[in-house]
Amino acid sequence: MLDRRQIRDNPDAVKEAVRVKGIDLDVDELIHLDHTSRKLQHELDQAQARRKSSAKEFAKADDTRRAELRAEHEELEIQLRSLREQLAETTEKLQGLLLLTPTIPWAGAPVGDESANVIIRTVGAPPEFSFKPLDHVELCEQRGWADFARARKVAGERAYALMGDMVRLERAVHSYALDLLSARDFTLVSVPSLVREDALIGTGQFPAHREETYAIPADDLYLAGTAEVALVGFHSGEVLDHKRLPIRYAGISPCFRREAGSAGRDVRGLLRVHQFEKVEQFVICAADPAESDRWHAELLGTAEQLLQGLGLAYEVMEVATGDMGAGKYRMNDINTWMPSLGAYRETHSCSSLHDWQARRANVRYRDTGGTLRFAYTLNNTAVATPRILAALVENHQTSEAQVEIPVALRPYLGGREFL
Repeated sequence: MLDRRQIRDNPDAVKEAVRVKGIDLDVDELIHLDHTSRKLQHELDQAQARRKSSAKEFAKADDTRRAELRAEHEELEIQLRSLREQLAETTEKLQGLLLLTPTIPWAGAPVGDESANVIIRTVGAPPEFSFKPLDHVELCEQRGWADFARARKVAGERAYALMGDMVRLERAVHSYALDLLSARDFTLVSVPSLVREDALIGTGQFPAHREETYAIPADDLYLAGTAEVALVGFHSGEVLDHKRLPIRYAGISPCFRREAGSAGRDVRGLLRVHQFEKVEQFVICAADPAESDRWHAELLGTAEQLLQGLGLAYEVMEVATGDMGAGKYRMNDINTWMPSLGAYRETHSCSSLHDWQARRANVRYRDTGGTLRFAYTLNNTAVATPRILAALVENHQTSEAQVEIPVALRPYLGGREFL
């Protein structure tokens, strides 16, 4: 969501953002509705002022004038009712379009769809095996680390059940990430996965991506696909003291995604599932583009440090306008090497949203001068399992179908060197 004045003053920039992000939005219609809304509000204010003036006159008027004022009052009430109805209808339509309005992307974003994404650096080298490596499904089934068949019997396609040492490895990965973020003064928080619709609107998941979200209609609740949903919602409707900024959270939660429209894309085993667990980095900072850029670099750097500690090769992508989503000002994906695919696959997504989410969720702060401002928000994955587990076991496997544990994880696994 953008500031209405910004849209009025910079219609061409907003239209260009709509074009390069591939958003289905009529900016001219939005501006027309904004004009109509302001006009109706002005007329409503004037009518209410006339009614107030008439009420004062009525108290002092004689019987003849009072009869005239009663008739005028009835006409005013009809006019007021009509104006309120028109304003409510116009506001509803306007709000619907405002929720679709994209952030204007930064100048360095490649223009185009996913195919226009640019690799800005590659770190580490894919392993070279002297034996025929197994994929993660073969490894996990051979070692008794996962049961896919029984999980699908219980929960359908894309279900999985981790077992034994794979559960321990998952716990170790999350502990490693949480400890690193805690050392960087992030507040650890276990957030609810069940969320209300307002939280999904505030984050930007609704209305555009409703079909990707599991709904629980009996309770008017939804299953969130990321801790970011709850973390944005935590401070919705609040006015924060600037001294509290930046607010840094490391949110951990079970996550749920329907993955609508992803049929046939990396669906084997642990790569694309409906339920997963994730540690999310989330920051609320002052409305300062330079500060936002600094936090973007830090969140991205933290994710890279985690991957380096896990001994995984990866590439950092500059995400194109048509692939970054409506609310993103800038987005960098990190793709990690998956030997069974012979390719890098996304494991992290670092995003700056400026005040796009804060306007939707009404997250504000008072600056040093006492002025109310909408805050800026940023987020990035720290680790998400089980996908990163697939990368770990495939990249660190041995010829004996063991997995060499990265040094950074060994303290969390009792000092073990191999699984």
